[in-house]
Amino acid sequence: MNDRGEELIHGGERGGAMEKKVIGRRDFMKSTLAGFGGFYFLTLNEPKQEEKPFDIKGKEKKRVYRTLGRTGLKLPVINMGVMNSDNPNLIRTALDSGIQLLDTAHAYMQGRNEEVIGSVIKGRPRDSYYIGSKVSLPQDRITGRYTEGATEAEFMKKLDLSLKRLGIDHVDILYHHNVSLRESASYEPVLNAMAKAKKAGKFRFAGITTHTNEPEVIHAAVDAKFYDVVLTAYNYQQKHVAEVRDAIARASQAGLGVVGMKAIRGGYQQTPSVKSSAAALKWVLQDPHVHTIVPGFTTFDQLEVDLAVMEDINLNESEKKELQKEASLPGLYCQGCRECLGQCVARLPIPDLMRAYMYVYDYRNLGMAQDLVVSLGLPLELCGDCSRCPVKCPSGFDVKAKIRDIVRVREIPTEYIV
Repeated sequence: MNDRGEELIHGGERGGAMEKKVIGRRDFMKSTLAGFGGFYFLTLNEPKQEEKPFDIKGKEKKRVYRTLGRTGLKLPVINMGVMNSDNPNLIRTALDSGIQLLDTAHAYMQGRNEEVIGSVIKGRPRDSYYIGSKVSLPQDRITGRYTEGATEAEFMKKLDLSLKRLGIDHVDILYHHNVSLRESASYEPVLNAMAKAKKAGKFRFAGITTHTNEPEVIHAAVDAKFYDVVLTAYNYQQKHVAEVRDAIARASQAGLGVVGMKAIRGGYQQTPSVKSSAAALKWVLQDPHVHTIVPGFTTFDQLEVDLAVMEDINLNESEKKELQKEASLPGLYCQGCRECLGQCVARLPIPDLMRAYMYVYDYRNLGMAQDLVVSLGLPLELCGDCSRCPVKCPSGFDVKAKIRDIVRVREIPTEYIV
């Protein structure tokens, strides 16, 4: 137990002025302001979507579909982020229930995630599902810039291993993963590697992902004229949600497919500040420029919630009131604003540590948290020299307490983590 009674679980610039604003303030404020922060509801405004029947064991269910930008892929508005699931039966049931896109990455579960997906899709018609996977290269944890090991050869090596694990010759979307800077979106070794891989038929559509500094990265992706899809954090608690929404609209109007993540503010465990995961998902889907979301469900009950949202994306009055209550409450989701980095005298990679904390207490994924913390190469003693932590987190996190709590995962023998 820690001192809060929580048990550690075992188990930029836009690159030139735009001719006109993508969404004027008056336009997207045709919504109901909640009266605090930047929280508001959009009017759905007849997005380009369609409803199709889907047969599940002889029962007809409705599914809402949108087109993923210029890719032309018609996807249900909810798909599966597989990052935290190694249950083949859950993945199989998701596909059998109408979910089509499985979102994974080279590094998830140290490769086991792609292997499990490979076992599920083996023997299935290749046109019955879509795979999105991600490759990331080494970055400086403080600056976000690529380091010496971030080479074209390393990118290709990881991609080839991912395809081998999945047991397929190509993925549908290949993401340039975890980008936080405008300059990184056009990092030449990655773009060269992706161009060669696409020519070789190893993927169909080029994507980019961003968890922090999202508006700058999304605008950079549009300006690069290289990407087909952007996968971005987007939820009702983001302090800069208006800027994220503007960037998403510009990307969508430029023809990029937009995939949302972190819709439930980081996890699916329904922390005290997330009472209704369905409402959180619906809130994102009120934006017609978001084409699908990939929540990381890990149980069959959570899958049922997502399937219900796939049938009806409209927020009812009760859900709106619940979201308004929750919008200003603290949660475990780090905003990734990076303001902490300039305040910490030890120059610790605080956003990464906060993400590891979320992996444990929200995702319930101790293995992922340990992998991340160990990879940071931290000193043995942390936060011992500061009698008072100088870091003032905009989200109200007790940074020192969370750091001292989460670094304990280094001490847990790997064989005890399930």
